[in-house]
Amino acid sequence: MRLSSEHCRALEPDVHPVPYNEAKELAREVPEWNLRDTSLEREYRFKDFGESKGFVDKVAEIAEAEKHHPDIFISYNKVYLSLSTPRAGGLTRNDFIIAARIDQAFQPA
Repeated sequence: MRLSSEHCRALEPDVHPVPYNEAKELAREVPEWNLRDTSLEREYRFKDFGESKGFVDKVAEIAEAEKHHPDIFISYNKVYLSLSTPRAGGLTRNDFIIAARIDQAFQPA
């Protein structure tokens, strides 16, 4: 199943991060994202601030619908996103799902 067609699941109280080998496998579906020890990160570039803001609005809609939120940093024509699950102390499948769904919504200028 493609990650972009999945939805985030509620986390169990004793949630743990996915093992690094599993994270590497999941990261293959979101190749533009950088896999770090405890996060997934990606920078998007746009023509101007208006396009950057429009993209952030799309990301916010996805995040709210899935109840899983990235850290968002916006500059004039760049948006930097970082995903992790603090409660798990690292990455969960939900982080990869959100990354895939955001990529699906991303339409470069």
